[in-house]
Amino acid sequence: EGVFKCPEDQLPLDYAKIFPDVELEEQILALPIRCIHSEEGCRWTAQNKQLQAHLAVCAYNVVPCPNRCAMKLLRRDLPEHLQHDCTKRKLRCEHCTEEFTGEAHERHQDVCPEEMLYCENKCGARVARRVLAQHTLSECPKRKLHCKYCNKEFLCDTIQHHQNQCPRFPVLCPNKCGTLGIAREDLMAHVKESCGTTIVLCPFKEAGCKYRCSKPAVARHLEEATHSHLNLLCGLVSRQRLELRDLRRRVEELSGSEDGTLLWKISDYTSHLQDARSRTSGILELFSSPFYSHRYGYHLQVSAFPNGNGSGEGSHLSVYVRILPGEYDGLLEWPFPYRVTFSLLDQSDPALSKPQNITESFSPDPTWKNFQRPQPGATGSVCRSSLDESLLGFGYPKFISHEQMKKRNYIRDNAIFIKASVEVVQRIIN
Repeated sequence: EGVFKCPEDQLPLDYAKIFPDVELEEQILALPIRCIHSEEGCRWTAQNKQLQAHLAVCAYNVVPCPNRCAMKLLRRDLPEHLQHDCTKRKLRCEHCTEEFTGEAHERHQDVCPEEMLYCENKCGARVARRVLAQHTLSECPKRKLHCKYCNKEFLCDTIQHHQNQCPRFPVLCPNKCGTLGIAREDLMAHVKESCGTTIVLCPFKEAGCKYRCSKPAVARHLEEATHSHLNLLCGLVSRQRLELRDLRRRVEELSGSEDGTLLWKISDYTSHLQDARSRTSGILELFSSPFYSHRYGYHLQVSAFPNGNGSGEGSHLSVYVRILPGEYDGLLEWPFPYRVTFSLLDQSDPALSKPQNITESFSPDPTWKNFQRPQPGATGSVCRSSLDESLLGFGYPKFISHEQMKKRNYIRDNAIFIKASVEVVQRIIN
């Protein structure tokens, strides 16, 4: 190999004197040897002269890739390399059938125009890559489009449904007035305010006028029907007055208790007393909220005279109870049979002294006409006076004197509390 030194003593050699030893070479080539790749796993053994022939087929021998891809590998790994890993291998595209080397094939896989791909909009379609962009922009039912009327974004397969409801979609006036381009959301306003052919009801329709005409004719109708409209309004006011009266009565009934007990607070008591004394007659009657003796029972109301009436006028507080027309009078026993108790509550602090309430009770006289079933529309208005004895009810003109009321805390914070209770006896039916 061009090294002219003895491998033993390193002395220079004369190249002309170097010659092959044929006999020794034959002896060496005849020696039995193992494959040079025995440590890698090759089990071949034979004469030395057969080694080169073995290496040409040895599965453990390192050989270059026949495709000249610069890779060297074991001969046994060569088939897999040529099929899967070699960058110079020849591969045919499964989509377009063109042939490429390994590297080019990998690059081609991402750009092959014939590869079938699913639409990115998830519409479910599979199209070739070369037409995917066109499909996405102009054919895909899931592509996004802007409504040309309201400019909001929708999917292609829903935009038609949207336009059937789009508030800015132009529609025709149902009255065929000829106005063009009315947005759907403006249609009602157009019909009510702008459309000249809309048939409208008279502004006095709530009062009972049934006249219908176009908008331009409304002014003329109002001018011609002034007298009839006034009559209708008068009738409406009368009906509403009756309804309010009935509603007020019902509210009073609902606000009252249904357990046979009334606790009535009379605020600003001294002002009521002074008002009664300043009157010519010296009489002022105050009315409580109505209450029921029991559920579905008798309808009652308590009244009080701060300056008294009858024998107690000017010196006492007078208290009365009356029977009012009730919802359930037709189901009740008459005359009114239950015991009634009045109490003026002592507002003294229980921790300092025991309260001393003023209490009076009576059982109704069945012969007295005020305990008979009341006629509908009789008493019950808190706005009218009950000086008529037939409407006064039953009670105590001298319930408590003004002087006695000052001795305890019957008046506190300028208010008094009157309690009325009905002792309803529960009948036991065998």
